[in-house]
Amino acid sequence: MDISTKIKLATTYAKISEAELARRIGTTSQAFGQRLKTGKFSSADLNNISEALGAKFICKFQFPDGTEI
Repeated sequence: MDISTKIKLATTYAKISEAELARRIGTTSQAFGQRLKTGKFSSADLNNISEALGAKFICKFQFPDGTEI
């Protein structure tokens, strides 16, 4: 599942619109919609989105020995 789909599912779960999420992260709904189309988000973007949704975003590599990066 790509990141855009995850964001859309998260907005549905949080019961807010994509336009409201865009407002909360300080951008326009048009600009946010374009970002969703390309799926290009930085780690900082994803952290801001998660805060706006009242969620935690976790992105890591986990190795069999328990090491996480």
